[in-house]
Amino acid sequence: MAIEKLNNLFLLHTGEIVQKTEKITGSGSNRQYFRMYGKKNTCIGVKGESPEENNAFITLAKHFKKKGLPVPEVYIVSDDMQYYLQEDVGNVSLFDLIEKRDKKLSFAFPEKELLFKTIRLLPYLQFKGAQELDFSVCYPVENFDAKSISWDLNYFKYCFLKLSGIDFSEPKLENDFERLTKILLQSDTNTFMYRDFQSRNIMIKDHNVSFIDFQGGRRGPIYYDLASFVWQAKADFSEEERNKLIDFYLDELKKITSVDISSFYTILPHFVLFRTLQVLGAYSFRGYFEKKEHFLQSIPFAVKNISSLLKGGFPEYPYLSEILYKFISTEQKICFPENLPLVVTVYSFSYKKGIPQDPSDNGGGFIFDCRAIHNPGRYEEYKQLTGLDEPVKQFLSQEKEMTDFLQNAVSLIEASVRKYIERDFTHLMVSFGCTGGQHRSVYSAQKLAEYIHQKFNVEVRLIHREQQIEKTFSRMKKI
Repeated sequence: MAIEKLNNLFLLHTGEIVQKTEKITGSGSNRQYFRMYGKKNTCIGVKGESPEENNAFITLAKHFKKKGLPVPEVYIVSDDMQYYLQEDVGNVSLFDLIEKRDKKLSFAFPEKELLFKTIRLLPYLQFKGAQELDFSVCYPVENFDAKSISWDLNYFKYCFLKLSGIDFSEPKLENDFERLTKILLQSDTNTFMYRDFQSRNIMIKDHNVSFIDFQGGRRGPIYYDLASFVWQAKADFSEEERNKLIDFYLDELKKITSVDISSFYTILPHFVLFRTLQVLGAYSFRGYFEKKEHFLQSIPFAVKNISSLLKGGFPEYPYLSEILYKFISTEQKICFPENLPLVVTVYSFSYKKGIPQDPSDNGGGFIFDCRAIHNPGRYEEYKQLTGLDEPVKQFLSQEKEMTDFLQNAVSLIEASVRKYIERDFTHLMVSFGCTGGQHRSVYSAQKLAEYIHQKFNVEVRLIHREQQIEKTFSRMKKI
């Protein structure tokens, strides 16, 4: 289906029939990318599950292009905002070049000019990119704020620190997190924060650089992107290299705005610490839950960055520093179980608000459309109720089409659950959608979650997205 939709867009845009399509492997996204070839034209076809996220990328790309910033041009977009074609900006990333350098010789690799060119472009992306930008299009939030900081710090706490085996006090750690949050928010500026500005997202073609994957960008302080780039874990820059990159950045920044150098160097380490904690959580999550080996390989480099940062000291965060020192000094290892139990995630959702994203980055799972089933929401007495309320449950349980629908769905899912358990798979996602995400989809998701949990004794995470209700059915321990 995705290829067919993209082929149609390619024909509309170029007037050519696609001759060849190559799937491009993504490292941390559920978006699907394809390099598409015609007789005379090539472009990148993209399928993204979230129309809001797609809209963020498309709108930002068009805005940046108008500002003369080096981003891929978006050629054509499908009516449902799930598919689009963009300019092909090459298949070599800046990271590919950095990884091949001779680390014994500082910056002794032929393409070092591209590295300097990239860091010099960053201030223009941050300032020019923010000019006349409607930040309300940003996804999932438009501002770097306390809530988004909390999400990232919890990523570190639950996905990395909890797995390290080190005992810690959550209240004490949260006190330091609150202090870190206050310091980070003091540096808020009306600039664009790329969010994931790192060398894997810088593409090289004909000795030119292009920025990609900025759909998670938002309004935020300039320090975060600099920290992301200069302290990218696996890039493993030396202190000399980092200082030189910062110097190049500041040279350009001074051309755009006034800079208090003393204040700049006082604030920057806090953002480096925050970004490093965030990536440790992300790498651990993808390694622990998703068994993606290349993310685990980056953890030692991030820990090395933490060790270097602690030499400067963070008296503002005494307990966090104590925990990090303990981790490094004991050379604590994260315990990744070889065989993790299966977790089934079940969603109910409204098609009007888009298909749920798969948090495991496996690209999604089963999606069942409930809209052909008789809708109790058409009747006044059920309009304010949901599929969790007894009158709606009775209504739907008496509908043969609902009974048949669920029987067929359960049959398919049962077969997959058995196979997933046999093959030590860790994630399965099932989504039920209807018009409003209130009656039919909620009823179906609830029924399936209860059945799968009871039948297979696996953990089931049930999310009624539009009702903002979440529940976990935990595995029952065998006696």
